[in-house]
Amino acid sequence: MKNEDLNRRSFITKATVGTLGAAAIITACSSSESTKEEIKLPELLDQAPDGKVIKAGLIGCGGRGTGAAVNFLDAGPNLEIVALGDVFQDKIDNCRAKLKEEKGVEIADEKCFVGFDSYQKVIDSGVDLVLLVTPPHFRAAHIEAAVNARKHIFMEKPIAVDPVGARSVRGSAKKAESLGLCMVSGTIRRVQKDYMETHRRVANGEIGEIVGANIIRNGGALWYRNRKPEWTDMEYMLRNWVNFNWLSGDHITEQFIHEIDVMSWHMNQNPVKAIGWGGRHRRVSGDQFDFFSIEYVYENGMRTHCAARQINGCTNQKVQQINGTKGYADAAGKIYDLQGNEIWKYPHPEEGDTKSEWKVTNPYVQEHINLVTGIRTGKPVNDAEAQINSTLTTIMGRIAAYTGKDVTWEEMLNSDLYLGPKTYAFGPVPGIPEEYPRPGTNNKAL
Repeated sequence: MKNEDLNRRSFITKATVGTLGAAAIITACSSSESTKEEIKLPELLDQAPDGKVIKAGLIGCGGRGTGAAVNFLDAGPNLEIVALGDVFQDKIDNCRAKLKEEKGVEIADEKCFVGFDSYQKVIDSGVDLVLLVTPPHFRAAHIEAAVNARKHIFMEKPIAVDPVGARSVRGSAKKAESLGLCMVSGTIRRVQKDYMETHRRVANGEIGEIVGANIIRNGGALWYRNRKPEWTDMEYMLRNWVNFNWLSGDHITEQFIHEIDVMSWHMNQNPVKAIGWGGRHRRVSGDQFDFFSIEYVYENGMRTHCAARQINGCTNQKVQQINGTKGYADAAGKIYDLQGNEIWKYPHPEEGDTKSEWKVTNPYVQEHINLVTGIRTGKPVNDAEAQINSTLTTIMGRIAAYTGKDVTWEEMLNSDLYLGPKTYAFGPVPGIPEEYPRPGTNNKAL
């Protein structure tokens, strides 16, 4: 974060960088109906194939990190969690207790590392794979270190909170690809069978040509931590990380990325501009917004609308509607005609039916199944580019809302915006006051 006026120029300064190309997991071959190939659903394994033991280290031992460790262990046979790293001892203690209780796994004392350098100690502890689940600010540096050590990677979403971090991950991902390493992202919908089948049908033309999308994620307020007298600035921010932009990227990046990634998957192109609105009414901690409303504009003039809100006492809903010339889709598993009649619905099997071909494996486990399968079959998987682009899309929307200025994709690609301190220690964190942005005004909060 920077102590400069809150305007587009202070957020987006020009630097010479390469472009982040568009990527999608599954794409149609041509817009011409005569040459278009029908997309087929790839096989999804219920568990990874057997093989030699894969030893994993967990970096970031909070609730999501502990969950990711359990998900990894559930992905197949001969999988082990052997090392833990976090900046807080209590997080490690809680994670160890949970792994022992749920999975019967005991982590040796000498394989538990505490501190800002704990990630490197986990990487160097003899593991084959790392699970990167710290607050997102640290993701880019941890990915770079893991790739340099030639470790396979699970990287929770988002992969960055700023354009500098996104570019770093892009470089690391290219290097990982050249080394034959596997990298799997935590954007779960692209490995969730009901979402995949809906995407397949939309890509095959069942709603005609895509002309836009309406994406909404409304929910209650997030958790927060009140500051304790003994906490330094750094400890307070880290324990309250979901409420600070430099650590989480705000909820448009840290949480709404799931829905925006679904949109990006269907659009199969990056927006060229974002127009944003947002504000804060009820949040009691940190420097973030309560709500966002973003319009994304594409090169062909198409527009999509994305909105997210985290305020208690309001209507909660999720909408992932992809609009076409012949109808529209609910990306979670339904297709409608232009009159609103349901013409297809994902055939979810009855509860308890584990044999159906339409069974949807828990996507938090499926991503690890895919990761382990890639390692054991010698067919590396790397979905980093799609998550980089979706992360940048959310950051572009956030900046547009924070500033009240239109922001272009080209400006994002050329931005030297970096959020947070360059060095880490428990003590003061200068230059990052607990103040939220006010669009259209000079503001020192960022």
